[in-house]
Amino acid sequence: MAVRERVIAAGAELVEGGQGVRFTIESGARMLPAFAIRYRGRVHAYLNVCAHQELELDWLPGAFFDAEGAQLVCATHGALYAPDTGQCVGGPCSGRALVKLPVRERVDGAVVIVESGD
Repeated sequence: MAVRERVIAAGAELVEGGQGVRFTIESGARMLPAFAIRYRGRVHAYLNVCAHQELELDWLPGAFFDAEGAQLVCATHGALYAPDTGQCVGGPCSGRALVKLPVRERVDGAVVIVESGD
């Protein structure tokens, strides 16, 4: 199985606790919505699908954090998630988590998603 990296953003686009960057990943024949954010200096990426119901989290494109920039929030039902783990910390998503994606920030500043393929 081949592993490749795909650039999804420039690191400078991801401000601590601020706007996220939306992108898509391929899963079989489907394209799935995903996003990357910066929290406590590190980049994290998740599928953009609430664990409570299969809805995208952001109320405006890239708006994933609560007003304090401390938690990720689903705009539809108010489910709250820890930005560094995706684990539900409040609301109707109890006991569940967002699907975390393998992402890293390269030395050149590019944020890449690590994808495996055939």
